[in-house]
Amino acid sequence: MALTGRAGLIAALGAIAVYFAPRPGYAVLGLLLLLAALVVVDLLFAGGVRPLRFRRGGARLVRLGESVAVELIVENPGRRRVRGALRDAWPPSAGAHPRHLRVDVPAGERRRLVTTLTPSRRGDREAVKVTVRSLGPLGVAARQGSHVVPWKVRVLPPFLSRKHLPAKLAKLRELEGTHPALVRGQGTEFDSLREYVVGDDVRSIDWRATARRSDVVVRTWRPERDRRVLIVLDTGRTSAGRVGVSPLAPPATSASAAAPAHGGTGAGASGRGAAGWPPLDWSMDAALLLAALATRAGDRVDFLAHDRATRAWTSGASRTGSLSALVNVMAPLEPELVEADSERMVATIMARAGRRCLVVLMTDLNPAAMEQGLLPVLPRLTARHLVLVAAVADPRVAEMAAGRGTPELVYDAAAAEHLRGERARLTARLRRHGCEVVDATPDTLAPTLADAYLALKAAGRL
Repeated sequence: MALTGRAGLIAALGAIAVYFAPRPGYAVLGLLLLLAALVVVDLLFAGGVRPLRFRRGGARLVRLGESVAVELIVENPGRRRVRGALRDAWPPSAGAHPRHLRVDVPAGERRRLVTTLTPSRRGDREAVKVTVRSLGPLGVAARQGSHVVPWKVRVLPPFLSRKHLPAKLAKLRELEGTHPALVRGQGTEFDSLREYVVGDDVRSIDWRATARRSDVVVRTWRPERDRRVLIVLDTGRTSAGRVGVSPLAPPATSASAAAPAHGGTGAGASGRGAAGWPPLDWSMDAALLLAALATRAGDRVDFLAHDRATRAWTSGASRTGSLSALVNVMAPLEPELVEADSERMVATIMARAGRRCLVVLMTDLNPAAMEQGLLPVLPRLTARHLVLVAAVADPRVAEMAAGRGTPELVYDAAAAEHLRGERARLTARLRRHGCEVVDATPDTLAPTLADAYLALKAAGRL
């Protein structure tokens, strides 16, 4: 049962009457009896909420930053009309709108209600409860009840880096020989023969074919196909911070833009008034671009998410369904506030990737975590596989390094330069172990990683 604002209004008017009544005690009793009678009448004639039946429909997938409609079918099998309000409850991060819906379902009929979801976080968003309030004819009281109507919407990564895909595919076509300029690299696969043109490398001349045709003929090469690319996502504590600005966040207001940037906590010169994504999300975005490019290049893409245990694994998907499988398995991943177990991670990679492949490790270049975790076990991995380490660099560090003018800003700049020096030394150590390293800011990580993959493919190192 629920009382409406009309009941409160009647009570307030009755209180005024009681104030002026000659015998207040009897007036209060009469007011209470009147309210009780009105409530009883409303509850008797209001439509029942327990017999209502519900069904859901609509989309189950949506990309972060987009909106999707979820339908709710309300069926009234009772004998009285159900008229009132309905609340379709979702978690706050689901961005459900409107929160309250008007409902009017005659006996034996059904109505279709629509709730729009605009999620603000990745992952699975599940409906909580449907609460219905059925008003009586007097509008003083209402019957109220809740129903569990399950529905789950999976919020996928937005894949904003797909805007770079056409440019990277153009470079890939050049490597594959679609354009006249072919790339000859050590270890690449033989493609075909063609006539020599000015500017070709004389080392690519096929002398036997030249003798048979009485014309100078050169070999053309293409990058290897059907290679394996294993993307490993570190979901440990170092992936849980906030870096950069979320591309889906609204722009900073003038007030926030004018806030001081001391310590990197204000809006700063780049308008950092909105909260940024965690490194995990930036790494996912870069991994999706790499996966899309690798599948177009004819390579096989597998995915592993790991910290102290395996959080996600996908392998063996077709080239057409690889990206879709990757997006779906990434969607529910969240950073775990634990230290990643690098030894177990390397053992998992070695067990799941028996043949040589390109291992793209998306992690953080944290000197302390690397020295105690990855570096001691890295030689086991590089002995069998080609390893590419990709990390997100916080752009606030570069902003702090440029700070001058006050002692505080100079101190921040010194700390930032120290951090940059440590990352540079760590990068050099990784390269000495035979790793390729990509250390880029959030908005450049995806295209830089794609360029690194294309460079390895052009050099025939896959």
